[in-house]
Parts: sequence; structure tokens; C-alpha cells
Amino acid sequence: MRIQDIEVINLRFAYSPDRCFQYAGGLCTGRLSTLIRVRTDSSLVGLGSVYSHPDLVRTIVRGQLRPALVGEDPSNVEELWNRCYSLTRWYGRKGAAMSALGGVDIALWDLRGKAAGRPVWELLGGAAAPCVPAYASGLLWKDHLSELTDEAKRHVADGFRAVKMRIGRNADYDRAAVAAVREAVGPEIRLLVDGNARFSLDEARDMLPALRDAGVFWFEEPFAPEDPDSFLALQQDLDEIRLAAGENEFGLQGFRELIDPDLVQIVQPDCCRCGGLTEAIRIARRAAARGLLIAPHTWSDAVALTANMHLVAATPGALTVEMDRTGNALMDDLLAKPPEVTDGTIAVPQGPGLGIELNEEAVARYAIPQGIPALPGNYSDMVFV
Repeated sequence: MRIQDIEVINLRFAYSPDRCFQYAGGLCTGRLSTLIRVRTDSSLVGLGSVYSHPDLVRTIVRGQLRPALVGEDPSNVEELWNRCYSLTRWYGRKGAAMSALGGVDIALWDLRGKAAGRPVWELLGGAAAPCVPAYASGLLWKDHLSELTDEAKRHVADGFRAVKMRIGRNADYDRAAVAAVREAVGPEIRLLVDGNARFSLDEARDMLPALRDAGVFWFEEPFAPEDPDSFLALQQDLDEIRLAAGENEFGLQGFRELIDPDLVQIVQPDCCRCGGLTEAIRIARRAAARGLLIAPHTWSDAVALTANMHLVAATPGALTVEMDRTGNALMDDLLAKPPEVTDGTIAVPQGPGLGIELNEEAVARYAIPQGIPALPGNYSDMVFV
């Protein structure tokens, strides 16, 4: 089996006006992601996902990675990862190039599993894993706390046993919102809080009592990734609260900056951002060697969610996966069989490779035509004007 072509499909979903949401970066109006299809000279096609600047991803994959991979044996996943990394090292290592490489890598793992007739989580060394824990990721800023509590109750009613909310709006709102969500979901639901890198060290310290009172399990990214000193300084004040970070990090090299100095207790690689499954499993192993937990970030699409599910299923000490519950159609509609939560868990696909099939009608509906750049909009992590 040889690689014949690599296809890049940029996707865009626009929220209806009544579903746009407020967050630290303003008003989110839509979502972007990129699918990768690795076609072979057999009937097998590998599927991957990238969460990065869509125009850069297309340029990197089609312009540089594809010529280096066509004609190669896709089962040599690690060897091909190293080749692509060498090609992009001088402008990659962190950011779009690493993410683009990761999308191709996920597709190669999908192909390896399909060729072997085995699921990816098994190829990665996992034992039998019928399901993995998942948490509802949403609870963005609301002008009325009743909207926040209604949403939190809905996630619990939908089967989640953990929810994540966003703070960093202002001190009064943050304290009131955390207390309100805890009251709404009750004491048995795990409550996670994301600071969206909006805090100073003093502000984070001032927030800790409210987080303790609400029984918050982790405090995610109170600081920007360029501020490791604040992560380290906050450690002495945490008590039972854990620090989490990693969605803005890339590659094992970058994650060593979080892991080796013990800046966090929970490491959050995302296969479609950090360099693919090959790099994510390296990150997970290094984290495990330091006694840290893994909880992959996912904020793009259902293919990325599935790849991160396989990572969790294969990783001892992995905690949970993140599931976007903001009405993102790239999460909810992209697969022929959408992921479903039952009693706080999602079933891990047991078929070969990633074990999923695309909803081709949804792909066609959300695909950005080739040659069309990213349209203006606020896409949560990416803003185009």
C-alpha cells in the first residue's frame, strides 16, 4: 500500500445569531476546522483533523508535506512523522506547521489500523476500552446567571458527570458564576473552571477561595502560556485544586516546558494541535513518568474528539476527554454516527483505525471551496477581519 494523494478540506460553521456566545475574545460567530484525507493505491483512506489557521494548513500540507509523502508506505507512521518534522522544523516546532503535521499523522494512524484490522487505541498499547469519561465543555459568559445554570442543568440531564465553565470576565461575575453553577449541578458533578489566560497572579490567588468553596477540580490556564513563572508561583496556594494547561502548546518539546518543572498537575494535549497521535502519546508517556494526569483538549470537530478518545483509551492515568457543547455542528453533525454520552462516558469506536465514518452531506455543507480564504468572523481561537 502506498500513499497516492493527500486532500485538505477546510470547514466553516456559522452560528445563528441567537447561538453566538460571549467569551474572552469577544462574540464567537462561527467555528473552523480542517479535515485531512490520505488516499492510497488501495481502497483504504485515512482520516485526520487539524485545528489551526485553515489557509496555512492547506499551504503546508499540499505545498510541502504531500510531495514528500506521495509514494510512501503509510504504515511507517513514526518514520514519516520524523521526515515531516524535519521538513518544517525551521518554521514549525510550534503552531500551524506542527498542527498540520499532526492532522496527517492522525490519518496515517487511521490507515495503519484499517490495514491491520485493529482500532488505534489497541495499536497504541491500550487494553480493552469500551468507553472513556467525557465532560461537557461550554458554560461561556452569560449576562444572566439563570442562563448559565439552565445550561449546566441541561448538560447533567444529557448524561454528563463533569462540566467546564469559563471565567475571567471580572471578579464579581466569576465568583457568582462559579457558586451558581455548583448549586445548579449539585455536589456529585465534577466542576472544572477555565481562566482563558485572563488572570494576573494576584487575581488568580484572590479567586482560589471561591474555587475551593465550590469544590472545583481543576483551574485551567489562568495565565498565558508565555507566563510559566505565574503557574509555578500559584502552586504553593492550590491545596486540593489542580492546575491544568496544554491547549496552547505544541510538540513534546513544548510540553516539556509544562511537565518537567511541574507547572501543572493535568496536561492537556490535543492530537489535532500538538502534533498528532505520534506526538501526543510521547507527551502522555512523559507526563505519566512525572505522575501527572492527561485530559486532552478538544474544541474543533468530532474527528479530533475521536482521536483524543483513542489517546485516552491507550494511556494509563488519562482522566477524560473534552466535548464541545456549544452547538458546534462540526462536533455534532460531522460523523455518520455522532458521539453520544451515557452516564458520563463515550463509547470508544471498536472498528479498525479510528472506527468512524464521515457524514459526507455535512462535509459538503460546511466545506470552504478551494481557493477561498477564511471568511471574516470570530471563530473562538481564530479571528479574521
